[in-house]
Amino acid sequence: MVLRPAADPARCRWGYGRDVESYLAELQLVSQAVLAVSRPLSTRDALAVIVGSARTLVGARYAALGVPDDAGSFAEFVVAGMTQAQQRAIGPLPRQHGMLGALLTAGAPERLADIRQDPRFGGWWPAAHPELTGFLGVPVKNGDEVLGIIFVANKGSGAFTDRDEELLTLFAAHAAIALTNARLFERSRELSVLEERARLARELHDAVTQRLFSIRAHTRAAEMLIAKDPGRAAAELHAIAELGAQAHGITIRVTAADVPELEPKAQAAAFRVAQEALHNALRHSGATEVSVTLSRTRRRVLLEVVDNGTGFDPGLASGGLGLTSMRQRAAAVGGMLRVSSAPGAGSTIRMEVPA
Repeated sequence: MVLRPAADPARCRWGYGRDVESYLAELQLVSQAVLAVSRPLSTRDALAVIVGSARTLVGARYAALGVPDDAGSFAEFVVAGMTQAQQRAIGPLPRQHGMLGALLTAGAPERLADIRQDPRFGGWWPAAHPELTGFLGVPVKNGDEVLGIIFVANKGSGAFTDRDEELLTLFAAHAAIALTNARLFERSRELSVLEERARLARELHDAVTQRLFSIRAHTRAAEMLIAKDPGRAAAELHAIAELGAQAHGITIRVTAADVPELEPKAQAAAFRVAQEALHNALRHSGATEVSVTLSRTRRRVLLEVVDNGTGFDPGLASGGLGLTSMRQRAAAVGGMLRVSSAPGAGSTIRMEVPA
């Protein structure tokens, strides 16, 4: 009996070791696309990974993914195989016409040996656009809805194959997940903002209602006491005047620059801090002027409430005037609160939150 060494399982299955290397490289590129969808990347960054992996895997010179807008162009158009300078030289984003329009309308794959020979091509390129020949495009779909298109062009050797179409369809499925997740996130964010605004509006309404109720109660008490106890009636009238002075007789200036829209929690925190700081200035400081300023730097949004009132010692008032609450609100959204004041020198409340 002659003993022979056992065959290499990898060679038995794939034929040659090089086929295994190619298969592992393919798995790695597909894995990158999967991770791009699951990691907390921006939608555009995730699409860029998907497009770059698809281009490499099918051996194409160029690859792109377009997400249409409602104006006949593309809201997103991610390209692989060209430098930024080349893309700028080409000019504006393409319109939804020619083969791109056909892919969006038909919602089915297209594989062409030479796109220039297809009657839907149109025969026109911008001056700086590279010449395309072999073409493979597939729709990016969520169910029956076409979210966009992904296509590759100019295969390095030969024409695009059935296997290339299968792989590009796989990458299109991952792009669909990324786009669908982005839509869901945006809708969730919009709902959160609307809910928070509605809640703040309700609370503001409640605060106004409460003040009007207090004024009415003091007025009724003054009416009842005017004949029996003029001194107490005068005190009730003084209380009414104090309630009214909180909203009248003080100059309030508001300056708001063009700031980015904050996340709902940060937006609510900034509103609360501004509300508390303004309330303190109106009620406790004896100020004649209060300014509220909203501005931004490159990385942060800044809120300042400044009054020319009597001021206070922040060290002695650290537990009062709502300062603890304001500091906690700022810290809860990754921001910070600074208080500058001194007796007789007014006060400044400054909140910074990440933009």
